[in-house]
Amino acid sequence: MKRFVYWLKDFIKGTDKLLLGMCILLSSFGILMVCSATRVNTSEESLLSRDAMTMIIAVLLGIFLSLIISLADYENVARLWPLIAIACLGLMVSLFFFGVAPDARSDARSWLKLGSFYFQPSELLKIGFIITFSVHLDTVKNDINKLKNVILLALHALIAIGLVILTGDLGSALVFMVITIGMLFTAGLYLRYFALGIGAVALAAPILWFEFFSSFQKQRFLAVYSPDSLTQATYNQFIYQQQQGINAISSGGVFGQGLFQGVYTQRGLVPESENDFIFTVVGEEFGFVGCVAVLLVLTLIAIRILVVGRKAVSLTGRLICNAVAVMIVTQVIVNIGMCLKLLPVVGITLPFMSAGGSSNLCIYLSIGMVLSVYRSSQFRNPVDFKYGKLYTPFSDN
Repeated sequence: MKRFVYWLKDFIKGTDKLLLGMCILLSSFGILMVCSATRVNTSEESLLSRDAMTMIIAVLLGIFLSLIISLADYENVARLWPLIAIACLGLMVSLFFFGVAPDARSDARSWLKLGSFYFQPSELLKIGFIITFSVHLDTVKNDINKLKNVILLALHALIAIGLVILTGDLGSALVFMVITIGMLFTAGLYLRYFALGIGAVALAAPILWFEFFSSFQKQRFLAVYSPDSLTQATYNQFIYQQQQGINAISSGGVFGQGLFQGVYTQRGLVPESENDFIFTVVGEEFGFVGCVAVLLVLTLIAIRILVVGRKAVSLTGRLICNAVAVMIVTQVIVNIGMCLKLLPVVGITLPFMSAGGSSNLCIYLSIGMVLSVYRSSQFRNPVDFKYGKLYTPFSDN
């Protein structure tokens, strides 16, 4: 019994309670928002909608798994990178044979149907990519700016990004690109390589537009950035979701119309308000104050993850934390940009808030890796010892 009590105290001490608490708080509010968004489709016999129940299960399972992952040394998890890479790539490749797409997007075969549930492998690939790319960067850290290593790192990233693009998930591809840039910057890549990368993307843009963008995706972009190039009927069709979202947010005013009181939300006037457009529910029912509060908590979560990364005892730990923070911030910017009609709709969820089993489960798996880095830094102190190629990244207390 004493051993268990000692272990429990040690476990609690080594857990980043502030980070985990903020994540749980935001997920709880997200579940409430999903309940509100799906209330119009919930039968009188059911207390919760299917989307809300799926989110609750995914969050609870995610929290449990994040705590389990936190008990494992992230360095040991990173050593499993070959298995992680094979599993993630295998799931992505399976989409070309077994992937399913929503009715309105036959080109986006980004989901696997597992019984009555749907799983999006690209969400898991984000975590797998962060781990494998961190190991790759740590391996070449002293020679990262050699052309050979830069080319190999670029190929590593392009494999993940390419697979995501080929499955029709351009939103996730954008997130992968930003994660890659953030990790390379953290690892100390020369700025001239970033300039070359920007040039390569600019040259590849026409190829992506004409060869990989579907007509549906092109019209979404044109509806935001070049509405005059579309007929009025086409423009109205592709801007409808975003316009309704802005109307919902605007109607909330400063303090909102109240929980379950939003006209647009409760009448189901904003398509996918429980998923990509959950921010419109916050804006309508909790107003400007609610929107600022959500953004504040998301910002604090990202900052806390960066703080954990700064205290990591190895480059791998710092890279993992920085990548998770960049992933969250990127998804927040893109998602809210969609809701405010500043960016085209590309299917990016709002972390901890949007419905969806895959996104909620996988975001907590990434938080589990951050918790592992935090736990490791509590019990091991970095030391400044290096002789030639021999160095000690940490010492045990």
